[in-house]
Amino acid sequence: MSAIVVIKQGREKSLLRRHPWIFSGAIHKVKGQPNLGDTVEVRSDKHAFLGWAAWSPHSQIRARVWSFEEHAVIDQAFFVDRIGRAKAMREALVAPNSNAWRVVAAESDGLPGVTIDKYDNWLVCQLLSAGADVMRPLIIAALRELFPDCSIYERSDVDVRNKEGLKPAIGVLHGEAPLEPVVITENGLKLEVDIVKGHKTGYYLDQRDARALIGKYAKGRRVLNCFSYTGGFGIYAAKAGATEVIQMDASQDALAVAKRNAELNGITTPIEYQQADVFEALRTFVKEGQTFDLIVLDPPKFVDSKASLNRACRGYKDINRLASQLLTEGGILMTFSCSGLLSAELFQKVVADGALDANRELQIIEKTQQAIDHPVAIHYPEGGYLKGLVLRA
Repeated sequence: MSAIVVIKQGREKSLLRRHPWIFSGAIHKVKGQPNLGDTVEVRSDKHAFLGWAAWSPHSQIRARVWSFEEHAVIDQAFFVDRIGRAKAMREALVAPNSNAWRVVAAESDGLPGVTIDKYDNWLVCQLLSAGADVMRPLIIAALRELFPDCSIYERSDVDVRNKEGLKPAIGVLHGEAPLEPVVITENGLKLEVDIVKGHKTGYYLDQRDARALIGKYAKGRRVLNCFSYTGGFGIYAAKAGATEVIQMDASQDALAVAKRNAELNGITTPIEYQQADVFEALRTFVKEGQTFDLIVLDPPKFVDSKASLNRACRGYKDINRLASQLLTEGGILMTFSCSGLLSAELFQKVVADGALDANRELQIIEKTQQAIDHPVAIHYPEGGYLKGLVLRA
């Protein structure tokens, strides 16, 4: 028999609105002694059923809801159904143009703590919550049923697992170990992805649409791609007719992959690879009086907690100020933030403050968000984390 988590009076409103998180402060009492990751029954103080959730005693998010349906059973069939629905959407909307896409986007696909990306015939999983970790066998069984030709690799090496009382987990879950990087196709381009050592699950699939968008602006322009990682934006720009591309990143290994990606696609555009601290390099460019026609700022997440928000805003402001100074008249700045705790409105204000300090007038000509295979559940706004501005000087 499942343990029962009783919610304090008045604190059930978010659950009635189908938000999947239950914070520790919302819990009145627990009937029974659930273990880490156990499925618990959630009820109001008046005994009304609210949901089935995974118990996480070490986290401030004390439980994450699997289902709001009283008759639901959290078994293998449940995961086959949820993952199958997610798969069908991606196959219809993304697969025609790419063999790499996000299969499951955690809470936004009704599977809290479960992130699954597909790279050709590889599935890469991040199981980041206690419930996801305990349900690993059922999730893997469901994936094997739905993707019989795919090997499965785990990259649960993310700090958030510590908050769930979990240790990092990396390795093969099914099939063979990846002996070399996987080459994916995306909008007609070939890109190398290291699913073992790369960032996240290997690549930033959420920026697929923005990478394609750069083709609209790159022709005949000198392009600076900051925080280039494995060079996606730069490759797209070169393919679209940029006259020159600088790929800049702190990682020499990432730049080596970027160079191989250029070779994979037969790029003839002159490309320079600079290993540098982007902030320092941009300051140097300003002193030298250099200018660029198109600049991409796609930095890693600056905000890890609410406590770091002010510091992060200073970082975003500084880097956008420097980029604004380097733009030619009529130049384009594509600037992004993947920090979920930084709202789109605040991001726009911070970029505006940077432009003001640079004494540059910028116009927003487009806004971007995470790609279509990273949907946002309507009742879970936290699922929307990536935001971008395309600006004209």
